[in-house]
Amino acid sequence: MPDEKTVRRYLHFRFTLPSADTAQLFAMMKNTAPYSTIFGEMRVRFLQNADDPTKIIQIVEYDAPESIEANRQSLASDPRVQAYFQVWRAMVPNVQMDVYRELEG
Repeated sequence: MPDEKTVRRYLHFRFTLPSADTAQLFAMMKNTAPYSTIFGEMRVRFLQNADDPTKIIQIVEYDAPESIEANRQSLASDPRVQAYFQVWRAMVPNVQMDVYRELEG
């Protein structure tokens, strides 16, 4: 539905790498690129803790169709989403994921 209204969401992945070497992380990101299309157009950033370089936060900004966002369980049950998260959990078993929305005041 190309004309469907969307809402901006921010997906945060928080995890600790086995070492400060991020080469394996970026190799995995290249391998998961086909799965990332499920979120449509998105912006991805990585933040590395300045005091502990093994701690990483990935921020994914994307626009979700309102119909899917209204029932996020339907998105979570999508096989493509499951595969994407499975790849994450295989590489980084301690990954924590949260979805945020921007506050408007």
